[in-house]
Amino acid sequence: MHRWLASLPMLVALTGPALSQSPSNTTAFSGGWVPLFNGNNLNGWKPVNVAPDTFTVRDNMIISTGKPTGVLRTDRMYENFIVELEWRHMKPGGNAGLFLWGDGIPSMGIPFTRGIEVQILDNGYNAAGKNERFTTHGDIFPIHGATMKPLNKSAKNSQRAFPTQELSKSSPEWNHYRVVARNGEVTLSVNGVEVTKGQDCKPRKGYIFLESEGSECHFRNLRIQELPSTGATESETASSGEGFIPLFTGINLDGWKVPEGDNGHWKVVNEVLDYDGESESKGEKSLVSAKEYTNYMLIADWRIKETPYINPRVAQILPDGSEAVDGNGKPITLSIPDSDSGIYVRGSSKHQINIWCWPIGSGEMYGVRRDKNMPPEVRAAVTPKTKADNEVGKWNRFEITVIDKTVSVTLNGKSVIENATIPDLPPKGPVVLQHHGNKKDGKWTSPPALVQFRNIMIKEL
Repeated sequence: MHRWLASLPMLVALTGPALSQSPSNTTAFSGGWVPLFNGNNLNGWKPVNVAPDTFTVRDNMIISTGKPTGVLRTDRMYENFIVELEWRHMKPGGNAGLFLWGDGIPSMGIPFTRGIEVQILDNGYNAAGKNERFTTHGDIFPIHGATMKPLNKSAKNSQRAFPTQELSKSSPEWNHYRVVARNGEVTLSVNGVEVTKGQDCKPRKGYIFLESEGSECHFRNLRIQELPSTGATESETASSGEGFIPLFTGINLDGWKVPEGDNGHWKVVNEVLDYDGESESKGEKSLVSAKEYTNYMLIADWRIKETPYINPRVAQILPDGSEAVDGNGKPITLSIPDSDSGIYVRGSSKHQINIWCWPIGSGEMYGVRRDKNMPPEVRAAVTPKTKADNEVGKWNRFEITVIDKTVSVTLNGKSVIENATIPDLPPKGPVVLQHHGNKKDGKWTSPPALVQFRNIMIKEL
């Protein structure tokens, strides 16, 4: 439940072929009830941005620990359907949700996808009674760029539909939900009575999700009956997440090689991967994935936390990758607040995708651009076509595609490097989150990597 998100605009448009195509395994209407959960394992479901043990199976139930906040999705999309399930919270005030027609990739900088949420919230969350912003009895509302017209009483200044009756039972009792989702209209019945309704939903075809949000929740008896298609268009269809797997659990650094002697400077803070630029390692200070990759698409959300260092050596970079000089041939430089990090392609520091505050923008490949032995067309190709960064403190999204010797980078939906072919690109290597920065007498002597990451996901090609 996101009581403050119901009317937010979409934070980012998911771009690129891998994110815009519907999965090929979406099947036609077959009719009849089929289980969405087999009672034994999570076959048919995929974790999007949660830890391996966030959702598990016990005693014919799907058990959510609630940690980290994130989602588990069906392995394919659905358009028109009836879905039934039972749920219970194991803690008063527990929070979870059932998402409909969602994207396969979380929205930028947050753990949730665009879609329609059917609230699963224990009564203890709102023990004081009615609330003008949300209830605990089966609200339906669009999140993160989805839209819906409420057909019940709605929350003030939002598209959230309130239930007509308050029928949900408190923890640890079981509740039954029946959701009819057809042609962009959704209705919810709580414990046998229809209570909430919305229409004109967009998207109206996509994945179904179970949400983890802070506390233990149990789900059982999940089943679905597909209904005939009504021809959802591409613009009414969610973005695909087919093939992507999470590289960051939101709980710990499993799957990463923490620098020996780091002493806790790479850490997880509020389900975000946080770095303060002060690793105490005597060797490699960057964070390295345990696995190596060849061809892939990598999604990574990042933000610069602050810029305490004034960098006096910021170059003015020209479109061909060269750096501007004055009439005497001396470099023209700026002094600006700066922070500096990046993502290494196949483990190579020379082939890093920069994260910084320079006027050219993030996404360039600094080591390749400055290599005068590289052909001019290569140096130009790894120079950003546009500055697409959000302001310091805001989240950004990289979509990095690596195929053989070719690298493409999209930043916040804008292409900044397109099909740059790099002769000396290593054939294989890990994903690396870069350390940068040095201190002397308590003061930064170079721009530090004061950065955070989340929604790190990879699709091997």
